[in-house]
Parts: sequence; structure tokens; C-alpha cells
Amino acid sequence: MITGMEKFAKAAVNLGFILGLSLAGAVVHAQAPAQVPEWCRPLPRPEYKSLQRVLPDDPWFEVYKVVPGVFAIYEPHQAEEVISYLIVGNKQAMLFDTGMGISDIRKVTTKLTSRPVVVLNSHTHDDHVGGNWQFTFIYGMDADFTRKNGKGSREDAQAEIAPDQLCGDLPKGFNPKTYVTKPWRISHFINDGFKVNLGGRTLEVLSTPGHTPDAICLLDRANGLLFTGDTYYPAPIWLFRPETDLDAYVNSVKRLAALAPELKLVLGAHNIPVAEPSVLPRLVAAIQAVRSGQGAVKPEGESKAIHTHDGFHFLLAASKKEKN
Repeated sequence: MITGMEKFAKAAVNLGFILGLSLAGAVVHAQAPAQVPEWCRPLPRPEYKSLQRVLPDDPWFEVYKVVPGVFAIYEPHQAEEVISYLIVGNKQAMLFDTGMGISDIRKVTTKLTSRPVVVLNSHTHDDHVGGNWQFTFIYGMDADFTRKNGKGSREDAQAEIAPDQLCGDLPKGFNPKTYVTKPWRISHFINDGFKVNLGGRTLEVLSTPGHTPDAICLLDRANGLLFTGDTYYPAPIWLFRPETDLDAYVNSVKRLAALAPELKLVLGAHNIPVAEPSVLPRLVAAIQAVRSGQGAVKPEGESKAIHTHDGFHFLLAASKKEKN
């Protein structure tokens, strides 16, 4: 799971500064913080102007129709800027990640489709599984990391609603004192290559460990869509946690880059929902360059460093030299 200070670091990194605030002892209220966090001030992101927005009256989520049958469910009011995806077939729909659990994502899905909804997570960090408990059928990777995180967490959830993590009001009726990542039950364990037929749309699971042991991407081969979770998104990519495996990450992004010629869109899980497939081979080159010592390096928070190469940013554990 992701700690409060690490969440804080990502919000700072996204805009290239350090807020210098402490999360310790923060008192959270349902009202907006008195001071607007720096990461919040540039919102909304201009890239969303080219997408069709639906359900515009929802107070917490922003929902965009990316392509026919695919909706990006965006949470701009929290520093992670998580994006979950509802992918609709003729017989059923899949919700790829369930977000923070701060607002009712199931209510949103019922407005978007009348078909039964199954859940699959790109990985099981708390910001992607918050609404899992609301759904009756959940696919889960057959991994110890998944099983552990299915037990939920209070500490990780509380870190998400510290004042510097919020942009505007929390949803009406939300009680910050009782906010937790609730436990959920996995209905069916899956592995690499597993396919889900939604009716007229088949989704293929690609195991892409690295960010976490249970990280996956989701391939809609017929429509040229690749949902990348936290393996790629257009912001600093977190690769410093104890569960991170850099060798596995490089192998995973190589696998994705090989798919680029047959893709039309890459859909990540944070900040902005769409990218061109050409980003994938560049991502491989960038992480390999960084691991060979190329690119700019800047200390970031405690025991971490931000590595930059060709417009990509990776938040890695700091070496002894970088710590000094």
C-alpha cells in the first residue's frame, strides 16, 4: 500500500515542487481546506477539452466518453487524480479499477449502463480498489499481494484525505472519520492471458509486474485499446516501493511496446486518460537510459529521487550517492 508521505510526494512531484507541509496530526473536515493546494491550482487539465463529458452534475467524479463503449471515470478532487474505466459490452461491462472509495462509483456505473458490471483491478494499491466492496463479482490476480490488500486499510485511506491531498469539497454525506479502504472478496482468481468476453468485446489480461507484483494491463485487441494502469501514465511513475521490481518493470514495458503497432490508444490510470501508442517504445528507451545512469536526477522527499529522460519521469529509491 502507499503511505501518506509517499502520497504527498507524488502530489508535489507532479508539478515539480515540494509543498513542505506535514501530514502528521492533520485534522480533516468535510469542507474544503482553507488553503488551496498547489497541485490543484492548474486544474482542469486542458487535455480533457477534446473529450466528451457525460454526467456533468456529479459533484466528485468527472466522466468522459473516450471512445464508444469506454468511459473514463476521473477523480480530479484528490491528488492522485485516479482514473477508472468502465468498458461496456453487449452482455456485461467491466470496471477496470474502482478508485478511491470516497464517492459512490457504483452509482455512476448504473447511470452509464444497465448491464451487469464485473470488477478487475490494474493492481491493488488503495487508490485503485476503494469501491471494490460495492460490487458482487471481482476478478483478482492469483498473487499474495492481491490477497493481502483485499483485507483493506484504514491508515492508507486516511492519508488520502489529508488537507494537502484534496481539491475542493468532499462529497456531501462523506464522513472522514470513518473513511477506510474496505475489505473485498475476490470471486475468481486469474492469471496472465485470461480473457473476459463482455459480448461483442473481449478483454485480455496482460500480467505486467514491476510497479507491483500483481500489476496488469488490459488489452482490447479488436479495438486497439490498451489500458495500462500504473505501468504507464503521463506523470512521474512510482517505482520506489518495496513491492517494486525494476527488472520486471523493464520486461513488462518491453512487452507493451511490442504491441504499439496494433494499438490506437493507450489509457493510463492517472491524470490524463489518453496517449498515443508511440509513447510505449519511448517509455522503454527512457527507463533503460535511466537505469544506465543517463538523464537528470533530483532528490525528492526522503530516500527518493526523480529521474528524467526524454520527457518521462520516474520516482525511484535514492542511491547512497543521491541520498548524500
